[in-house]
Amino acid sequence: MRIGQFHDGGASTWMGVARSDGTVVNLPVAGGAAGVELPARTRDLLEEWAWRRKVELAVDHAVETGTGLVDAESVSRGPPVAEPRKVVCVGLNYRDHAEEGDNPIPDEPVLFSKFPTSVNGPGGTIAWDPDLTETVDYEAELVAVIGTEAREVDVDEAEEYVAGYTVGNDVSARDIQHGDGQWVRGKSLDTFAPIGPDVVTPDEVGDVEDLGIWTEVNGERLQDSSTGELIFGIDELVSFCSRAFTLQPGDLLFTGTPPGVGVYREPPVLLEDGDTVTVGIEGLGELTNGCRYR
Repeated sequence: MRIGQFHDGGASTWMGVARSDGTVVNLPVAGGAAGVELPARTRDLLEEWAWRRKVELAVDHAVETGTGLVDAESVSRGPPVAEPRKVVCVGLNYRDHAEEGDNPIPDEPVLFSKFPTSVNGPGGTIAWDPDLTETVDYEAELVAVIGTEAREVDVDEAEEYVAGYTVGNDVSARDIQHGDGQWVRGKSLDTFAPIGPDVVTPDEVGDVEDLGIWTEVNGERLQDSSTGELIFGIDELVSFCSRAFTLQPGDLLFTGTPPGVGVYREPPVLLEDGDTVTVGIEGLGELTNGCRYR
């Protein structure tokens, strides 16, 4: 299933399931009609016991009765997980991306974080002050969404702790990132973590480490690779993180970017006011955001 956050012009945001026929199931409405109480936020859903079964019951009821079934074109999307407790990121996790920046291939995952306030959604604007940063870059990333609290998880059990996957763009202020000597500030500007459009459950993804991944800026494809090029796979990353800190439902794990980022191109291709950037991952969808100065 494909779970997202939606709003229809009102003040409230609700959680829904996007269907292939162009409709969206409003889960709180459909669930209530089916006698199943469902929350409005994805993070809260993931903390529920047997949440997948509850969602399936709500969707089945909506399809059978029409209750809570809305036209996808009549609603707007927000980030599919709007308030993660943590946004954990992995650097240099594609061999050819490490090499394009003359970085050594890491022996174990290189972790950093983005602040949750940087989370942005489909169609949201990536905005920055040009007096603060002049080198804003794109990074296509596969994002794993944690579904079950994970602490000291074995590699061979790690996939059980993932609720699903989404598309991410690890937007980066390179001058701040490289100037600070550590990456958090340059990665954490407000709006610099677009994700979406949906959280896609593993049963719909297939082999998550064999998916095409790409970025286009103003229609020009600048990154084009496969998650098969990951140095450390999803299971390794979840296990590695969980040995150091607890992963909680709704936490986001950005898994690294392939080669072709703007700062290493000749000449560099950096995001500017008025640009449109689209990140796509095979089977997960496309995430498009406009750029502007503020």
